[in-house]
Amino acid sequence: MTTNVYTPEELKKVDPVFGQISFDHHEQVVFCHDKDTGLKAIIGIHNTVLGPALGGTRMWNYTSEWEALNDVLRLSRGMTYKSAISGLDLGGGKAVIIGDSKKDKNPEMIKAFAKYVDSLSGRYITAEDVGTTTADMDLIHTITKNVTGISESLGGSGNPSPVTAYGVFMGLKAATKFKYGSDDLTGKKVLVQGIGNVGETLVKHLTNAGALVTITDLSKERVEEVAKKYNSTIFTGDDLYSLDVDIYAPCALGATVNNDSIGKLKAQVIAGAANNQLAEEAVHGKMLQDKGIVYAPDFLINAGGIINVFGEIAKYGSDEAIRRTENIYNTTLDILNYAKEQNITPNQAAMKMAEQRIEKKKQENK
Repeated sequence: MTTNVYTPEELKKVDPVFGQISFDHHEQVVFCHDKDTGLKAIIGIHNTVLGPALGGTRMWNYTSEWEALNDVLRLSRGMTYKSAISGLDLGGGKAVIIGDSKKDKNPEMIKAFAKYVDSLSGRYITAEDVGTTTADMDLIHTITKNVTGISESLGGSGNPSPVTAYGVFMGLKAATKFKYGSDDLTGKKVLVQGIGNVGETLVKHLTNAGALVTITDLSKERVEEVAKKYNSTIFTGDDLYSLDVDIYAPCALGATVNNDSIGKLKAQVIAGAANNQLAEEAVHGKMLQDKGIVYAPDFLINAGGIINVFGEIAKYGSDEAIRRTENIYNTTLDILNYAKEQNITPNQAAMKMAEQRIEKKKQENK
């Protein structure tokens, strides 16, 4: 017989799911493994009060399974609030596949994952995210109907990235109006961090609106390509967050708004596409408020993508998706004004409004 001695940090991992700091009354967490294809995935279903849990599948080379679990818990929770605040009859879910999408992904792996999605009988509907593509969704569609964001040729809405970027642009303009009294972006200095499909389209909108755009990304080739295309400035300094800009648009991974970055930020507005931008919502939302920095809640302004793919379920077209996405501007202003009136953070205000809608529906269902 052997005795295991745990450190305090290890002790937390004895309850690996319910003990996770990001576990927030999730309804279901599914661990998916297929030895033949190398699939290791986690599906998180946070809440289905308003409808089936819809959220993309992210493929990322996580440093540990704990990191992957934490990410899917946070992301699925964020999807609940995103759908609720956007007025969609959807719950919150998300999936992550552990691995390098450029090296490890293969068609058989995607099909194996699709079988797990199908086994949930519509409780979870997937879509594309970081590391997955419209082509992957088309492949999933051959296995299950519980997928959105498929090609237009197959009756889907296609790549949601352009609509996501448009929603972020609307939210950014609203936050700019709230801070500066006008949403005119002419001459405004904007830092866009992360130049994927959404980031590039946001750069396009900002440039067309007269903003002075600085860009940064882990891919040097990508930065150079986009800079040349839109005449953007490439960030070359050592301290990204100390850059003298008016607006910071995080469009890569989350948690870039934290103790370290907030202390350095010169930007007066934060509005970007990344999920879970605040490392700790309560702590860092308050720190931004105290510094007078206007934060446009990420789960609100990056909702264009889910508004777009929801059209496949609700049977509305691209024109209606754009109309609904444009309304992110008004909702952002409403939330920022409500937060000011109530002396709470914009994140708290948005979550409160989303929770009220969920609670109302819960009472109706009783």
